[in-house]
Amino acid sequence: MVKYGIVEPKKLQFPVRMLLVVPHKGKRLIVSYPAFGTNTFEGNRSGMNKIYSHPQTLKQISFKTPTTSESISASAWNFENIAKQEIFNPKWLQAGYIVQTSEGVYVNPLRKGVPITDEKVLKSYLDKSKKVNGIYLYEGKDMRDFGFAPYDTFKQGLQDAIDFANGGLARVLEHTEETALNLENMAKSYPNRVMDKSLPSRVNVVEFDSVTVPVLRVVSLDSGRDFVNGKLSVGGYDLNCEGGFAFGILK
Repeated sequence: MVKYGIVEPKKLQFPVRMLLVVPHKGKRLIVSYPAFGTNTFEGNRSGMNKIYSHPQTLKQISFKTPTTSESISASAWNFENIAKQEIFNPKWLQAGYIVQTSEGVYVNPLRKGVPITDEKVLKSYLDKSKKVNGIYLYEGKDMRDFGFAPYDTFKQGLQDAIDFANGGLARVLEHTEETALNLENMAKSYPNRVMDKSLPSRVNVVEFDSVTVPVLRVVSLDSGRDFVNGKLSVGGYDLNCEGGFAFGILK
């Protein structure tokens, strides 16, 4: 630092990226803010791997791929004012990878940064998983927030928010043995205005049909593209779908 005179601010070597701190499973989760996008999920993942500067600390930072549970926690905090307005209403959130099979949905099949689609390998993790209320949950250094929800543990189409939150899909996405409270609260932010505001909030679950061979897809969360009679929409979409946002997790 110079002894006298104007002290010039330090020039940042990399693009600036702010951070958002949210609660997640009793701990702090630090994610990118704003979310990466709009792009395909692979395009957003590529952006996460780049180096950025944090404007307050001037440190170099980078990010990793979120699990669905982490994406949901990042979205749920102050949902009405942040994720709902910035992501869910105009576009959609890429929550994480899934693999759809003939029997059900594998969630977060990511090992060492590479998605796994080999059904034999995926099934081998079920033996290591905890089965609770119909779904399988596994947590390890090799696979974070991994789980499996058979199709008979959840419903597709329009449904009550509470029913959805207690179903297998919501619980495996949030990686919880009990009710998926974050998803339930997010869904309840969409009041049922069609006939009577006192009616339950609704969720629309789409594109989770049985397939003959395993298919790698991305879970999308959005406002159903209907902002007057909006609803939480949960879908399993193609990897090449553009226009989505994704939260990066601070490395």
